Amino acid sequence: MKPLDDPRPSGDRTFARLIVRALESAGHTVRVASRFASWRQAGSELPEAKVAALAEAARVEADWRAEGYRPDVFLTYHLYHKAPDWIGPALSNAFDIPYAVMEASRAPKRATGDWAFGFAAADAALGQADAVGAIHRADMGCLAAALPPDRLYLLPPFLDATPFQAQHRIQRDAGYGVPVRLLSVGMMRHGDKERSYRVLAEALGRLSTRNWHLTIVGDGPARAEIEALFPPHRCSFLGALPPEDLPAVYADHDLFVWPAIREAFGFVFLEAQASGLPVVGGATFGVPDVVADGETGLLAPEGDVEGFATALQRLLSDAALRQQMGVAASRHIRERHTLEAGAARLTAFLDAAIATRSKAGARAS
Repeated sequence: MKPLDDPRPSGDRTFARLIVRALESAGHTVRVASRFASWRQAGSELPEAKVAALAEAARVEADWRAEGYRPDVFLTYHLYHKAPDWIGPALSNAFDIPYAVMEASRAPKRATGDWAFGFAAADAALGQADAVGAIHRADMGCLAAALPPDRLYLLPPFLDATPFQAQHRIQRDAGYGVPVRLLSVGMMRHGDKERSYRVLAEALGRLSTRNWHLTIVGDGPARAEIEALFPPHRCSFLGALPPEDLPAVYADHDLFVWPAIREAFGFVFLEAQASGLPVVGGATFGVPDVVADGETGLLAPEGDVEGFATALQRLLSDAALRQQMGVAASRHIRERHTLEAGAARLTAFLDAAIATRSKAGARAS
């Protein structure tokens, strides 16, 4: 995927940086082996990407040997058919070190057709891995078909919750004449992001008699089309904001809303709940793993406008339920999804990879 220092904001970049922070906070030394990104728009481009990746692996190997450097484990983030990993397996073989994969996913329907080459390459990397981590249960089944059970782990996503929980929540009485303050945070790209905005706009359109105001944080090439979906007198567009400004924005709202079309888990759901906001979201992939439906928010089937509107209606009309779910949301993050919890799980995961490689070596000898 993107290198850690890529200037384009995204959930995968944010989470990759958090993985590094979590490992460093646990006392590990993290070194970025390469900025090479294997992701390609079309499957036909991947054979060429493999050639480039193996050349990059050879370069890194030469540099490490010249330096006398040998890591304890090689960790790859976000492996799937559009972004296979050739570098990690090559370096793992060259230095006889454990190989671990974090946030792997697998789509068997891609085993044939345009993505067959990428699917086979990703499966080959999975087969070599000493430990593979999925970030939500939706990926576990397909991965289990390609891996021994003792190499597959569930590693829930996490965040640094401190900036969000330290921000004082602004409680207001959303009584007569005071709108419920809704918040969405998402890039404005064509495709799935735009589809999410369309579902949100249609759902809110069915609630035009309710008293609400929506704030949207985000920017991108589809901004003009997305802005046109919402009534301007009921929606404020803040554009893209730096991460340090987001906790205050969350704190100034009552309810987080995002349909999350085809999102792995929606990092924004972690931020919103850490801020004490209840959420209305789409039950997409890993979203049910980070939002406790009926406890910290309400989830509707992916892309279901009517279901989303119904969930919104329920929370718009019940301030006590919003308050109750907001308290539960903050507690949910503290108990399950903090940086500290992520660091502990990652350390155990890498220890397992090392142990697996050690056992394999003992058997071979």
